[in-house]
Amino acid sequence: MKKAIILFLLVSLTGFLHAKDYYGAEYRTKEAYTYGRFEAKIKAAQRDGMLASFFTYYDGVGTSNWNEIDIEILGRYENNIQFNTITPGQKNHVRSQPVNFNPSLDYHTYAFEWTPDYVAWFIDGEEVYRQTGEHISTLVHPQKIMMNIWNPAYDNWVGTWNENALPAFAYYDFVSYYSYTPGTGSYGSQNNFTHLWTDNLDSWDETKWEKGTHTWNGNNCSFIHDNAVFSDGKLILCLTNNTNIGYTDVKPPYLLWVRAEPGRFVAKYSEELDKTSAENKNLYLVSGVTIDSVRLQDDKKTMLLFTSNLDLNKSYNLITYAGIKDLFVPPNTSTLRAVSINMSKPLSFPVKINIGGPEAMGFLPDQRFNETTEYGYCEGSTSEVPAETQINNTEDDSIFQSEQYGLVAYKVRVPNGLYKLQLLLSENYFSTAGSRVFDIYIEDSLSADNLDVFQVAGKNNAYVLTFENIHVTDEILDLYFAAEIDNTLLNGIIIDQLSTGEIETGNIVPDEFQLHQNFPNPFNGRTIIKYNVAKETPLDFYIFDALGKTIYSKHIDLSLPGENMITWDSKNESNTTVSSGIYFYTLRCSNKSLTRKLLVLK
Repeated sequence: MKKAIILFLLVSLTGFLHAKDYYGAEYRTKEAYTYGRFEAKIKAAQRDGMLASFFTYYDGVGTSNWNEIDIEILGRYENNIQFNTITPGQKNHVRSQPVNFNPSLDYHTYAFEWTPDYVAWFIDGEEVYRQTGEHISTLVHPQKIMMNIWNPAYDNWVGTWNENALPAFAYYDFVSYYSYTPGTGSYGSQNNFTHLWTDNLDSWDETKWEKGTHTWNGNNCSFIHDNAVFSDGKLILCLTNNTNIGYTDVKPPYLLWVRAEPGRFVAKYSEELDKTSAENKNLYLVSGVTIDSVRLQDDKKTMLLFTSNLDLNKSYNLITYAGIKDLFVPPNTSTLRAVSINMSKPLSFPVKINIGGPEAMGFLPDQRFNETTEYGYCEGSTSEVPAETQINNTEDDSIFQSEQYGLVAYKVRVPNGLYKLQLLLSENYFSTAGSRVFDIYIEDSLSADNLDVFQVAGKNNAYVLTFENIHVTDEILDLYFAAEIDNTLLNGIIIDQLSTGEIETGNIVPDEFQLHQNFPNPFNGRTIIKYNVAKETPLDFYIFDALGKTIYSKHIDLSLPGENMITWDSKNESNTTVSSGIYFYTLRCSNKSLTRKLLVLK
């Protein structure tokens, strides 16, 4: 839960603690546990610059015996969960796991199993990641079960903090503990765990739990009792300023920023909005521009303001009138506000980016992604080998000499359409296979699994991964990187535009029938298949094996205009789990049929 750069210095509840501008909360067991399965049902908070967590921690002194196992939900991401084990010497083993849902919009059950041989993480009952390295054998100390909400001082990790986004709330529905009982259990992996207790968090059980009253260097808030609140059968951990503490919200929605893009403005608010008031186009004014329609996006914080006469060569201000409400009870209502609009500067193709380095050889310089940039990284650290280091198999040595490591995401704003993507890689540090292994997700699909650059290319050798026909439907080409062993790596990006298309997703109703790639893919257990229709219509859904045999079918009586989704649990019509392999899924309406491919892995 604490990064290696954080020195964990507990501070007593003194004047120093109260000197901090923000208050968070922590809830922890009094008892410590060695091994077991730990579960919690959580709805997180989506705010840049903060996180909510569920973890276990050895409450010892110093770093030489550090033991910790984490699930951290960073508010900067709409589709990512961070897993980590921290071992003696405060060594981090981080995995940033892409997911197919927004953790702040609904409750999901998160769990991890800790045994002498492995630590495995689960989401909604499905295992999504496992660590089995030598470091697991050093996780031997009894650990307390903990949950907290806080705003770290490290914006490269959690995003840029903005106090106007306060308050933030993380909701916990229950916590369960299962002891590790190999061979005699009835739950978890291979039935090796036995249920000992569940706390439904209806109230504070002071015999089992305590509330934190401390802080540490690198934590920009102090934990206080009043910010761990029980209400409506939930534990609510609150992140607030030092004036309005507890589970209360007296701040109206605040417009954080606005960005102009071809045909629309994108406006980001500080908190989740009431749909009816937010989509009243009469509450928005841009001088010289006609706002045709307004759509609240799925995150409930982002507004799209569509216009037909926007000129990206001009400068604009957005005025929002009073009347936009938030979702708190009772709701707060926005006041008049004017914001200068960030004007986009569309990229020219091919797009070439020198990851971790400056502008060079026709490549753009690397930069952090935010509302003012057209491309950039999320998390990561830069590194560069000496200029005299020769990189084989390329004439662009300088591009392969710099890198981002520990990269979680890279985003490039592009028009909707099809693209060819090249990822430039060179292993310049490790000299043995198995030292650095990671996965790459492009858009909604796992595109490179267990990639070991040294194993496939050797040291100081240029290696290019090429992906054809990448389909972008939301104006952003999204790349996600997830470490298996050590850190992720990227040296360069080249993007070629193959075709463009006016394809919209989310809350925007398309002009035609669309079927999207399932996510996750490949998958083990359950996958989500999204599709769009322009009008209410019945549909038929089929899954075929590689020989063309129908293994699953479903009639959908009515699909509403816009985005819809189907969940498939890898079972056939006999309710038997299918074997690993390639399958095809088809969606049919009265006059059209669309098919895509998926991969089941067991």
